Amino acid sequence: MKAEGILNALRKKLGNRMKDAKIEKRADKARTSNAMSRIWLTVEAGALKEAVRHLCKIYPNPHISVISGHDLGKSLELIYHFSVNYGRRFGEISVSMRVDVPKKKPVVPTITDLIPGALISEREMQEMLGVKVDGIPDPRRLFLHPGFPRGVYPWRRDEKGPGRLVRDLNRGGKS
Repeated sequence: MKAEGILNALRKKLGNRMKDAKIEKRADKARTSNAMSRIWLTVEAGALKEAVRHLCKIYPNPHISVISGHDLGKSLELIYHFSVNYGRRFGEISVSMRVDVPKKKPVVPTITDLIPGALISEREMQEMLGVKVDGIPDPRRLFLHPGFPRGVYPWRRDEKGPGRLVRDLNRGGKS
């Protein structure tokens, strides 16, 4: 199945819960007939698990590269980066699913029951952005020192980010 087929199957399954989608093709300079395809789509947080489940149905065992995350101000953006046809020269397709979660209740479901390799990235999103991953099988900290304050998330740019800690250190004290 080509990128267009994957996107159409996801669009049919998710309907209006898919907010945006596009396909980018990047040709190999030496072989312009062999273009790499990248699918970008935005899904509602409540449809994330269904979207991943359907991707697994279309392509069993998609490879998850990483879940990246960003503080957008009023929300947190998570991008789940997958590859299908992983390792197939000129046949690999990148699928990036974008989900926005509100900062007031940053919760997403775990996908580790569908793709066990997502565990490390899910733990990272909890620890660095403060996103609660509902149903995660191992919620322990992964990167931060045990003494790092709870409730402070290094990738946040708001009052829950490390800015307060830095200001307090610069003043020579703690809040």
